[in-house]
Amino acid sequence: MASRKIIKFSKYFSAAVVLSAVLIVAGIVSVIVRGVNFGLDFKPGLIEEIKIADNVLDVSYGGSATVKLEVNSDDVQVVVSGIGADNKTVVIPYAEVSDVSSLASRLSAVEGVTASVVRNVPLSENALFVSSVVSSSLGTTPLKVFTQGNAGAVSADEVRNALRTFDDVDVKAVGTDADRSFQVRMGASGETGGKALQSATTDALYNAFGADKIVVVKSDFIGAQFSRSLISGSVVLVLATLVLIFIYATIRFKWDFALASVIAIIHDALIMISFISWSQMEFSTTTLAAILTIIGYSINATVVILDRVRSDIRVVEADSFVDVLNSALSATLGRSVITTVTTLFAVLALFFFTTGTIHDFALSLTVGLISGCYSSIFIAGAFISFTRRNFRFAKPAKMPVDISHVAKFEPQS
Repeated sequence: MASRKIIKFSKYFSAAVVLSAVLIVAGIVSVIVRGVNFGLDFKPGLIEEIKIADNVLDVSYGGSATVKLEVNSDDVQVVVSGIGADNKTVVIPYAEVSDVSSLASRLSAVEGVTASVVRNVPLSENALFVSSVVSSSLGTTPLKVFTQGNAGAVSADEVRNALRTFDDVDVKAVGTDADRSFQVRMGASGETGGKALQSATTDALYNAFGADKIVVVKSDFIGAQFSRSLISGSVVLVLATLVLIFIYATIRFKWDFALASVIAIIHDALIMISFISWSQMEFSTTTLAAILTIIGYSINATVVILDRVRSDIRVVEADSFVDVLNSALSATLGRSVITTVTTLFAVLALFFFTTGTIHDFALSLTVGLISGCYSSIFIAGAFISFTRRNFRFAKPAKMPVDISHVAKFEPQS
């Protein structure tokens, strides 16, 4: 049986370390000079979900009590309360009313409530909702009730164009044409408050689509303090992951093997951050997920190689530890390349056939996969080769031999 070809990877360890050091230093300089393009997940800003809808019903109240209109997925409720009022809740299930006109009649039956039909549509086919930024308490100013309408005809580009005067805006369409909403994420400067930004955003949408067409389903404002805590929490998460991996690898291997695996995944994380800074790709929670994914992938590839090195120490006849290391790396090279390439097939499919955050996620994974395969061989290998440069193989102890029973040979005279 022909012996397996041994590739002398150790000849390239020095060059690999220099190359990685140059790339990482250049990445650190880029982070200092150009910074990282943090996405809205890590910056203060406004997050809203809006619908382009049709106003079908106006509801007002002219009495002295406190009356609230609650529009739910199964029914409409009128809650009457207040001093001297007949406190009650009137529940009108959609199953009991066929269309908006029938619902308006039931609502108008409540004392002081006036319901005006703007557009009569069947309730079995259209869900009703109200804007979350408008108080549900009824008064003389009509509360507008909406239905989905022709939202499928509006694209995310049209919504984005309506908000073109704002900086750092991201708009995504969510759901099907029949139930489409738009997720609007908008960065805020230190001087802009949440209420002011929300009001300006709503006014811009009103101007573009009409005040009777915009429904704010939900709205949240992320403050600067929360965004900073999210960044610090992400850093702690990555550091905790590295510590746990080091503990695991130390238990399974020796300390130098464990440290080699941690250095390899730190290398991969820094390479990815350097690439993100060079390309000014948006750093979001999706990008952070890509980094954590590569950390898990890289440690798995590195552990396979280290396990082979540990087993080869006992079975491979070699003059030095470097020879054993080259043998182990050669034996696992095929596995490392095949695993990386097959994983890249799926990742590249995401890269070429998707857009937005998934596209960036796939690009980050592509860089990380290539870096992970490289670091498992050359960076981890270089570190182990350095720490074990004076390694001595354990030799079997010589057994003492009792020769007292052996007759001495005496030459005859």
